[in-house]
Amino acid sequence: MIGIICALKVEVEGIHSMMERPGQITYARMNFIKGVISGKDVVAVECGIGKVNAAICTQAMIDLFKPDVIINSGVSGALNNKISIGDIVIAKDVVQHDMDGTAMGDPPGEIWFNDEKKIYIETDEKISNCLFDACSLLKDTKTIMGRIATGDIFVADKEKRCLIGEKFNADSCEMEGGAVGQVCYRNGIPFGILRCISDDINQNEFMDFERFKGLASEKSIKAISFFIKEYDL
Repeated sequence: MIGIICALKVEVEGIHSMMERPGQITYARMNFIKGVISGKDVVAVECGIGKVNAAICTQAMIDLFKPDVIINSGVSGALNNKISIGDIVIAKDVVQHDMDGTAMGDPPGEIWFNDEKKIYIETDEKISNCLFDACSLLKDTKTIMGRIATGDIFVADKEKRCLIGEKFNADSCEMEGGAVGQVCYRNGIPFGILRCISDDINQNEFMDFERFKGLASEKSIKAISFFIKEYDL
């Protein structure tokens, strides 16, 4: 089974529209839509915005559906001039830019588990490569493999975006992927993250996000449909 976790309702609606025999299970007030796409079992859900919502949703999906892989799709903001609105970033790894234990001598972004510490959580190479290939089928779309930085902040200020990008050598920032990755990592579930740029380093206000998230979501949905068809479980 392929699990797909989205921050936006419009993405889930797009995936739902492709499903055969769709059904719904509600858990923790989240609606998990299960069906078949290209002959494969798929479950999709809107997790809501932010790391806690994403973590709750990811663990619920794992416990309820036991997916073979999890894809987190959505939109994000650019952290450099390499990418622009409508481009796509496939995560090679994720970092939580708002994890800050520097007062205790820890490096920025370091997560404390009960048995280890970790800054960067790698995505699954096979999944990421397949997502990258799927995005290459989209017209007029630049796709890069890069690092995605997650935090419970909508970063509109250009200076702050540049700082995050430089500190973590990251290409894109958003509010869920790092949490999805952390939960998948600790549960041993292979995962991948796809982010379509809804606001670039120069156009980075909330109004720009609202204006372009429809275009970004449309591209994400198309890429996911290609991925589902091509990915060999």
